[in-house]
Amino acid sequence: MMSDEYAETLHRWHDTAYNEMRQRGDVTLSYLGKEFVVPADVFAPTPMSDLLGRAVLGEVRKDDQLLDMGTGCGVNAILAASKSGDVIGVDINPQAVASAKANAVRNSVAQRTTFFVSDVFDAVRGTFDLIIFDPPFRWFRPRDLLEASIADENYRSLTRFIQQTRKHMNPGGRILLSFGTSGDAEYLSKLIERERFASETVAERVLVRTDLTVTYWTQRLTPL
Repeated sequence: MMSDEYAETLHRWHDTAYNEMRQRGDVTLSYLGKEFVVPADVFAPTPMSDLLGRAVLGEVRKDDQLLDMGTGCGVNAILAASKSGDVIGVDINPQAVASAKANAVRNSVAQRTTFFVSDVFDAVRGTFDLIIFDPPFRWFRPRDLLEASIADENYRSLTRFIQQTRKHMNPGGRILLSFGTSGDAEYLSKLIERERFASETVAERVLVRTDLTVTYWTQRLTPL
């Protein structure tokens, strides 16, 4: 739902980001007061990731049952576990799940967290008070599981998430969703509207590059 010219610009940006990820190697980093080891084949937090991370810290309630969809190295699940004792994190990438488990031990929240492999909700059982999702922003076909952290062919996973998440929510449940104009924001907006969710932006930041200005945000979704 964008011009061909803008889509091509995003495709070039995406390829650059993917190639940088492929060359990154293992990293150890400090993120919002927590320590993480991120293997080469697992998505690492970016300079914009804290928009969602800080929203998680502000949103989680002590008694929340919580699901972190696409947990990656476990950043948002582990942040949530500093506030809640019932956190599940899932990812399609088995190496991400292993990384998240190790990082939970590293940050002393292993007893509060459970991690396992799931393609969106396929292996998820139960309902939740808060569901967190930092989805792939681009709609391209991923070449491997690492690229699947930033690319979601035709927004298959994002669409399934919005369509299916309501039945996994407790009464009064909320969603924290991260997105930006480096993806098809209009498609997401139409999807949220079609599936009858109210949306409130809780954090926002603009990134200016030489060839592109991108707005990133975190929004809270609630069923209408």
